[in-house]
Amino acid sequence: MAILFAGTGKAYANETAGLQQLLTLQDGKGQQAKKWIQEGRPTLVKLWASWCPLCLSELEATQAWTQDNAFENINLVSVVSPGMLGEKSLADFNEWYAGLNYPNLPVLLDPEGKTIKNASVAVYPSWLLFDKNKQLVRVVKGSLHKDQALVLVQDPKSDLKKVLQSFYKPAKDTASITMNQKTIYLAGGCFWGVEAYFERIPGVIDAVSGYANGRTENPSYEDVIFRQAGHAETVKVTYDADRLGLSDILEYYFRVIDPTSLNKQGNDRGTQYRTGVYFTDPAEKSIIQTALDEEQKKYRKTLVVENQPLVHFYDAEEYHQDYLAKNPNGYCHIDLSKAEIPLKKQISANKEGSWKNFTKPSDKVLRDRLSQEQYRITQQNGTEYAFSHAYDNLFEPGIYVDIVSNEPLFSSRDKYDSGCGWPSFTKPIDENAVTRHKDLSYNMQRIEVRSRIANSHLGHVFPDGPKDRGGLRYCINGASLRFIPLGKMQAEGYGSLVELVK
Repeated sequence: MAILFAGTGKAYANETAGLQQLLTLQDGKGQQAKKWIQEGRPTLVKLWASWCPLCLSELEATQAWTQDNAFENINLVSVVSPGMLGEKSLADFNEWYAGLNYPNLPVLLDPEGKTIKNASVAVYPSWLLFDKNKQLVRVVKGSLHKDQALVLVQDPKSDLKKVLQSFYKPAKDTASITMNQKTIYLAGGCFWGVEAYFERIPGVIDAVSGYANGRTENPSYEDVIFRQAGHAETVKVTYDADRLGLSDILEYYFRVIDPTSLNKQGNDRGTQYRTGVYFTDPAEKSIIQTALDEEQKKYRKTLVVENQPLVHFYDAEEYHQDYLAKNPNGYCHIDLSKAEIPLKKQISANKEGSWKNFTKPSDKVLRDRLSQEQYRITQQNGTEYAFSHAYDNLFEPGIYVDIVSNEPLFSSRDKYDSGCGWPSFTKPIDENAVTRHKDLSYNMQRIEVRSRIANSHLGHVFPDGPKDRGGLRYCINGASLRFIPLGKMQAEGYGSLVELVK
């Protein structure tokens, strides 16, 4: 924990590894990163993706910064990760980007995704700030306006929360179309590792280190560690409840704690390292207790995980936030790779094999295989006319797969007549089969839906679906789908999904 390192003056061997790794990258023309990253200057890095409409809407402004005198003493680059987090393959990205016109914007290619992995970033856009000594000093998940960027470079500890709106948090007057966000507070020993672990889990929106359920207001780290203020090092986990339930979050949680160890996790000892799940919704107490009862069956010793209401939570100091991203060799008692292990329900749903068999063909193959309309919609974010596709009125038993990759997306059992003019579903077959992205096109604020493997544009999801079936309406372009009748599912290799249709 921080006691082992803070104030000792000890240097980490890889504390500048993030920027050093960045220097090994090059752009699509083979130009090295060092062309734009000069010694002795702070470096601001924008992380973005081609599928992110918000990112694309900001490219022109970011390019303008590179020519702005206010940034003349700041290294400014952007990084994309082809093949990672739904991004196009390297070849497809280069071909796509060549059609755009941003000649002054440095776009470094990181096909291995080391930059986003090192910073535990799975949200676009995001920003990294390295100081003039090449140390990563701040990670910002969301957009930055010009003034915010300049203030951040001047003072990496600046409080941007009051002026910076997260990628996932629209204005209050658009709350009705936001993602279904929920929050739970988890204590599992040193919060550095717990925070980094949950930030790597698909469906988790954000994780923040802090102090919960102690005896003092606004405690400092010294209060918690040395003055026995009674707080538990806790991580506030905000997640997309349309992809993960509380029971799913707890399944991930139990993987990385010893629930029978009282006031001790890893090498850390003290009441501040106790384990606990703290809720703000009283209805969640029974869900947590059920999960604890199931977990108890695995142990002879009695579990000591607290199941209590959240009394209060205070954000930890800025230097604790994203600590392992800033200090790659920092202390961590958790195996972060466990975040990549599928949940039991995901393994069960795919018991006959892995979706790795589904891939996205090359653009040339797609242009030959798809109709002009299918290509326009899936590859160019198009929209078909309402009431124009036969699938709008199709209610035969079967499944709907991605027209591009054949990955299964929706079941006829979840299809309903919404009257909107497009095929509508209450949910996908697997919450991880689709990805969701904020869409600000046409001066609107919507949540776009894309397929996970091929990154095909499918449509949008709205919160006006049947309340008794979850309240969501997945409004999907029929041209992005291929229907497979129940009677042909076995022959086409989808036998394991028959029970999801009947």
